Amino acid sequence: MKIERLSVDKIRIFLTFDDLKERGIQKEDMWREIPRVHELFSEMMEQAYNEVGFDATGPLAVEVFQLPAQGMVVIVTRGKVHVGADGDVLDEEEVEDVYEMEVTMEQSDMIAFAFQDFEHLVRAAKVIAGIGLEHGSLYSYMNKWILHVDPSELEETKFHALIAILSEFGEATSVTPAVLMEYGNTIIGESAIKVLCTHFKN
Repeated sequence: MKIERLSVDKIRIFLTFDDLKERGIQKEDMWREIPRVHELFSEMMEQAYNEVGFDATGPLAVEVFQLPAQGMVVIVTRGKVHVGADGDVLDEEEVEDVYEMEVTMEQSDMIAFAFQDFEHLVRAAKVIAGIGLEHGSLYSYMNKWILHVDPSELEETKFHALIAILSEFGEATSVTPAVLMEYGNTIIGESAIKVLCTHFKN
């Protein structure tokens, strides 16, 4: 479980499928109102408070994104806490929605891997090209190179080979395309694997 603070009122949590398995949760369970999921959320909020000082008091909006072969991304946004006329925060009996959560579930088809070293990225691209893949998009974000690949048209054997190669040279990341488009820089918009192999040598 990795936790990153995005702003004063927003955090991003990356859960691997192993994180879910250890807690007896299937990925489909994240769509269900069951005690194990509530326990997981409480654990996440406790860890978020301990690691990044995120106080989960108040109404929360929770967005959950499923990433293929990587896990789940949970984005938690804290709403405004109601304050009384005397400046004190109202307690939960005075504000009924203080602990209510709005949960949005989405599924992303994109595979995203981050590379610290550009040479590792180029080496990965060479190996990926060797199994007949040329597409993908490349971004720079937070001093890392982020490669996004759409696996929707891949046959199963190539899908697993792609994940194995990317895992060898980089690490799975929870950064979504929307975040990269807004806060990152697009380096190669399409056919990133082909472009990397054509213009760079490792």
